[in-house]
Amino acid sequence: MKKTNLFVSILLFLSFSVLQVSSLTQTNQDFEKSESSRTLEQGQEHAHEVHCSRERSRAAWQIIEKYLMPFVEHEHYEIPSNCRLHPDNDLFRDQEEHKIHLDINEWQCGYCKKSFRAEMFLDQHFDNRHYNLLNVSGSKCLADLCGALHCDAVMNTKLSKTKCNPASVARNHHLCEGLANSCFPINQSPSARRLNEFFLHQFCHAHTCSGKRKLFPRGGKKHISVFYLAISILTLMLLPIFYLIVYLHQREMRKGTQELRRISKVGQKTKPS
Repeated sequence: MKKTNLFVSILLFLSFSVLQVSSLTQTNQDFEKSESSRTLEQGQEHAHEVHCSRERSRAAWQIIEKYLMPFVEHEHYEIPSNCRLHPDNDLFRDQEEHKIHLDINEWQCGYCKKSFRAEMFLDQHFDNRHYNLLNVSGSKCLADLCGALHCDAVMNTKLSKTKCNPASVARNHHLCEGLANSCFPINQSPSARRLNEFFLHQFCHAHTCSGKRKLFPRGGKKHISVFYLAISILTLMLLPIFYLIVYLHQREMRKGTQELRRISKVGQKTKPS
């Protein structure tokens, strides 16, 4: 009887030990799954972090569009895809092209048609909801070219008078020359050679600490003012009315003159001799 009780006790002890080991194993597995899940979520959470300034990239593209592209189009030149100024090498280009500016205080997302009161809020919407549409592969941050393209001078209308930094100027000048040579190889064609010289004159020669620098000396695309356009349309609408008023006035004046002459002639006929 004692042997039987001892055997049952040993069996119960072994069973209890197996259950504890199984429980600990399951707990460890759940913990590992939880940790891996948390790591995955953190990885996904930080996967869309892009270390590229949207604002400076926008400024760089505006400079390219205004001070370079009109001359490129005039030469009927196609910018090569390996050129960092090519639209495909702008990280935010697709999103920027999906901005719809409906009114002064109304912007719309071209992907989901959601509306916002300011462009800043639309930018935040792109970062939060449509970050998966960004092509983050390779070096495609247009903001990295801001030094060569004078973004700071365009973004800041009132630049503080700071002392010129020769090292920074030399670095930006070297970057600028590299863009000119990679985007407009002088041996490719006559138009590429002309554009290479133009780019150096338009962008690179201003990177200097000597003398008074002049940004974009060749000018750029001229935008028609909305006020000027409204005045022109209003003038075209009022001009026919003005001529009509002048014509009617002159006709009335002629009628008045003829009436006076007729009255004068009648008076002369009835005058006694």
